[in-house]
Amino acid sequence: MRAVKLYGARDVRVEDVPMPTIREDGDAIVRLAAACVCGSDLWAYRGIDPITTPVTVGHEYCGVVQEVGPSVTSVRPGDFVVGSFFASDGTCEICRSGYPSGCVDRRGMGEENCQAEYLRVPLADGTLVATPGMPDEDLVPHLLAASDVLGTGWFAAKAAGVGPGKTVAVVGDGAVGLLGVLAAKELGAERIIAMSRHEPRQKLAVEFGATDIVTERGDEGVARIRDLTDGLGVHSTLEAVGTQESMMQAIRSTRRGGHVGFVGVLHGVELPGRDLFFSHVHLHGGPAPVRAYLPDLIERIVSRRIRPGRVFDLELPFDQAAEAYAAMDERRAIKALLRF
Repeated sequence: MRAVKLYGARDVRVEDVPMPTIREDGDAIVRLAAACVCGSDLWAYRGIDPITTPVTVGHEYCGVVQEVGPSVTSVRPGDFVVGSFFASDGTCEICRSGYPSGCVDRRGMGEENCQAEYLRVPLADGTLVATPGMPDEDLVPHLLAASDVLGTGWFAAKAAGVGPGKTVAVVGDGAVGLLGVLAAKELGAERIIAMSRHEPRQKLAVEFGATDIVTERGDEGVARIRDLTDGLGVHSTLEAVGTQESMMQAIRSTRRGGHVGFVGVLHGVELPGRDLFFSHVHLHGGPAPVRAYLPDLIERIVSRRIRPGRVFDLELPFDQAAEAYAAMDERRAIKALLRF
């Protein structure tokens, strides 16, 4: 089968690799319906996360179950399934508390290579959710988005306490930030301020539910948010970048007693303790517990209530994975979909 491997900074190759096989009783083998590139994949692509040997990449997936191990009971061959970027057993105390991405036996799906034609999913019973029947082809991008970027945007909104009557700011206009806008809208936010400098992304943010656009960044962005909120700041801020500037922008845009949901993979972030102490801001985030949200998100997608797959603004043949990475790195694409 074909699979993407990353050999070093900006060195993406599509190679023939062995087919995955059942290795544990709880495994499932899935034939992927499509693959995609995530913004977090770019940390390694840019060389910020060093690569010493070729690595598998990708952690978002949906497709049709081909084979299951002897202990798997929740899915069967022929089911169309969506899973999280962390495999989880679904039974431990952490999973049962609503945080399967913190499972005591969590397995990173990036190690399995989700940018490939076939995928081994460990802990299938606690990781995969079957759709109600075989979905129409046009729903595939939307279901693929649920595997990470939609679920992560959803968690950012939940962690930030988004709800009816709230004013929300979203820091980051990548796929996660844009779907954080969609999540805030679905959760009833009254006002949603998207922070973006890029017109196509601004347009999609508005279509997803943004009521205001702020183009400024850093201290200027914070000042603009304050101007829009009578000097108080927003109730809830979704941080979807992971840099020092974006994190501080999120905290300083939030009113005293407000909430920041941070889901950008953090790189080089240091929080000034005294500033944080006097801000009265609640911080909550980390790897999104996507599996906990999948049943709800899948229902919203198959009922055509939401269309999160609209963040895929570039579609390429699988063999052009290198161009998909380059387009996202150069911000020529929000999110790239790869078809086999």
